[in-house]
Amino acid sequence: MSRVLSTKSVEKPWGQDTLPPPFSAPHGKRIGEIWFEPPPELPELLVKYLFTSENLSVQVHPSDAQAPAGSRGKEECWLVLTAEPGAKLAIGFTESVSPEKMRAAALDGSIEQLLAWHEVGPGDFVYLPANTVHAIGAGLSLIEVQQNSDITYRLYDYGRPRELHLDNGIAVAEGGPHDPKLRRHVPDRGDVTLADGPHFRLDRIDGEPDAATAARYAGGPLLVIPVDAPVTLAEQAVEPGGCGMAERLSDIAFGGGRALIAQPLTRSG
Repeated sequence: MSRVLSTKSVEKPWGQDTLPPPFSAPHGKRIGEIWFEPPPELPELLVKYLFTSENLSVQVHPSDAQAPAGSRGKEECWLVLTAEPGAKLAIGFTESVSPEKMRAAALDGSIEQLLAWHEVGPGDFVYLPANTVHAIGAGLSLIEVQQNSDITYRLYDYGRPRELHLDNGIAVAEGGPHDPKLRRHVPDRGDVTLADGPHFRLDRIDGEPDAATAARYAGGPLLVIPVDAPVTLAEQAVEPGGCGMAERLSDIAFGGGRALIAQPLTRSG
């Protein structure tokens, strides 16, 4: 049944105590993640908002084929909502890095200098295939759409007392630059296809979707994430900052605002 998804706010030491609208953090709390419980009808995808006041760990995720038995790998993408001046994302390396050099750099901290740090602003979009070494910098809020997997191999964490996963991480890490075709700036208005495979499709819709977009999403349930105006889903309002699950695209009344829609291309079971 089409419905609004339940929301979970997660405190993180690297989170923010002042969140961008429409969000707010409880007094004295640093919120790092707001995410939505994946519905049983769509267990393949997870949607999060992330809010950072510090650099997050340098990490990598395996592919489906590399994940432990019974688990998914993780491909993900980011759409930047707000960015403090100079805020950056680390995406891949500036040049080819051998596994041996990657391990040594992770251990002595010089991996920060090997990564390709990209200054970003609102509307910047990045798709991260599995095996891409990456890190989210401080001063950002973004939407993350991902395969629903919690398998993360941490390579470097700025001296924080958390476990690293160098053997597993380096075994799957791509030691080279990120494909620049997977990074773009999304215009303020208009319909835009952000990702179309291999595991999910993601579009930014401006008002009602056009016929071509509607045809691509006609095959089954999908998620809708309003950006700047509510959408109506089975007579329920889904407000900006929320997320809904629609059994079919025709269940959603988009109105005049912008929204993201996402649908898995590989189904569980």
